[in-house]
Amino acid sequence: MDAPARHVAATANDHSHHPCGESKAEPALIDDPFAPFRASPVGAPFVVAQLGQSLDGRIATVSGESRYINGMAALDHLHAIRANVDAVLVGIGTVLADDPQLTVRRVAGPSPARVVLDPRGRLPNCRCLADDGVRRIVLRASPAGVPAGVEEIVLPSRDGRIEPAAIIAALVAAGLPRILVEGGAQTISGFIDAGCIDRLHLLVAPLIIGSGTTGLSLAPVAELARARRPPTRVHILPDGDVLFDCDLSTNTRGDHGK
Repeated sequence: MDAPARHVAATANDHSHHPCGESKAEPALIDDPFAPFRASPVGAPFVVAQLGQSLDGRIATVSGESRYINGMAALDHLHAIRANVDAVLVGIGTVLADDPQLTVRRVAGPSPARVVLDPRGRLPNCRCLADDGVRRIVLRASPAGVPAGVEEIVLPSRDGRIEPAAIIAALVAAGLPRILVEGGAQTISGFIDAGCIDRLHLLVAPLIIGSGTTGLSLAPVAELARARRPPTRVHILPDGDVLFDCDLSTNTRGDHGK
């Protein structure tokens, strides 16, 4: 699927002395943020996370308002990601706060299976469990019951938390190897900390909120040398939002070669 974006030649890693080195990918592949989706081996897990935020890293105001920080082109891109994966996963917090549909409506393509991470069995009646012929799956730490037609997968947990690697393994076993982790920020952060994200699509809006909820919150690092510095391609969307397509599959850390 063509990306609704204009590619910027410079990247976050475009330095010959950088420890990550220079990209050897063909330009046609570099310019298409969906090329890594197609290049992933058939049946092997491929996990992408998507997060929209303001210039100052906010995903909501102090009152919780988050619609719409990003523009319509970013929303189109999100739907395009959904159309290119087998399953879209959200945490229970996102369902309780936003009640998302998680379907493909703004672009051509099939809707993926909808998966809710609900370890403690708090899931209410919600739109993402509506029966439209697409698989619906709830991941739990213990059985809690689900509506008719909804699958429940029970996975081991520790202190009410299910490990991201166990989630991915369960979805791959269910025939859903290409996975979008769509939200919320806490769920995405947990997957990144666990080293379970291959690509991060970070959509940044030209908006400064100045307060409110921040996006990613990862395990603290005391030195920049321990911070992740992934190979990144930058795409400008038609209405001004910027897509940072970050390759987290190498879990690269670096300090500009100092």
